[in-house]
Amino acid sequence: MQRMRFSLAIFAAAAALTLAGCGEEKKPEPVVSAPPAPPPPMVVKLGHVGPLTGSIAHLGKDNENGVRLAVDEANAKGLTLGGKKVKLELVAEDDQADPKVGTTVAQKLVDAKVVGVIGHLNSGVSIPASAIYNQAGIPMISGSSTNPQLTEQGFKNVFRVVGRDDQQGPAIASYLASQVKPKTVAVIDDATAYGEGLANEVEKTLKAAGVKVLPREKGTDKTADFKAILTKIKGKKPDAVFYGGMDATGGPLLKQGRELGLKAVFAFGDGACTEKMEELAGTAAEGLLCSQAGLPVQAANKKFLDAYKAKFKIDPILYAPFTYDAANLIIESMKKADSPDPAKYLPELAKISYEGASGKIEFDDKGDRKDAEMTIFTMKGGKIEPIAIIKSGKTIKFEDFIKAAETAAPAAAAPAAAAPEAAKAEPAKAAEPAKK
Repeated sequence: MQRMRFSLAIFAAAAALTLAGCGEEKKPEPVVSAPPAPPPPMVVKLGHVGPLTGSIAHLGKDNENGVRLAVDEANAKGLTLGGKKVKLELVAEDDQADPKVGTTVAQKLVDAKVVGVIGHLNSGVSIPASAIYNQAGIPMISGSSTNPQLTEQGFKNVFRVVGRDDQQGPAIASYLASQVKPKTVAVIDDATAYGEGLANEVEKTLKAAGVKVLPREKGTDKTADFKAILTKIKGKKPDAVFYGGMDATGGPLLKQGRELGLKAVFAFGDGACTEKMEELAGTAAEGLLCSQAGLPVQAANKKFLDAYKAKFKIDPILYAPFTYDAANLIIESMKKADSPDPAKYLPELAKISYEGASGKIEFDDKGDRKDAEMTIFTMKGGKIEPIAIIKSGKTIKFEDFIKAAETAAPAAAAPAAAAPEAAKAEPAKAAEPAKK
């Protein structure tokens, strides 16, 4: 009996300990699910094409920098299209200023499914490449191609934010005729669509003004030795020489001309209207005249100039304000359409009215910039300085143009540099731009 009682006591004690242990057991914490990660932004690709290698790579890189600045600014602000957050991605290609390479990289951009293209730099590349973009239905905006044929093809997806050679040519030719007053002018071109087209417009305007124009001379966009051509020209004693081509060949031409004793005034279009001319021609570049199919860099708005300098640690060279505006035109059009689909935003682009770094931009039915400005420059002390702005067929001294811009919009249009001393000479009125 006592053993039974002892066993029962032990059993009771064990049971109590077991119950006590169970009472101390903790229940597992409920599992809390992490909130779902936000969806990644939709990537929208913008293309840029220009020469990033070769003799005018400095201009191609300047163009690309303008586009890159616009893309980075848009991404920093945040962009939403169709209710989705968007990240813009720049796809940059090198066309080497070569039409064959240009069409190859144009197709490469189409295959990469870019929604728009800023480029190309050279007219001779832009024109064949534009057909590829047109077939794919992708908008293309050039910030530097000036040959009229680009927008005379009837493509509804092709635009430019600079003027045309049939505006630029008459501007520089009329300035030559009225200010230099030459009796005889020699005209040379580099046999490209840009150089030959611009030289044709200059020759046409000079002849209409009663100036004798010598038979055309030709080089190429790779000519390094112009001495044979220049020696031939020297014997005919021209008062002025106009060259249609880029700075890479224009600089050596000018230097060699001075070495041969040519005293003529040398004039150029926008492709050779850079400070690279002083680097290539040395002191021979002093006093050259040149034109640009648009406002000079100095007249771009201060916000752009400051942002460019802060990002790239250099000043823009020539076309960067225009490629910056071209990229922003596409971005703004997508916002208005609330879609990156080219078919949806193209109508918005065609009718856009936009205040950009290079001024107000609107397009005509051909895709040309309405009422595009022309600028005449001179080389002074190794620097390209604007002398006059030509707008709506009227010539305005650069300093007066800047004062008017400051009065109209002091915050947005303040120039980065004061008007040059050279601008004090009163320029003559330019001819009305040719109509096509």
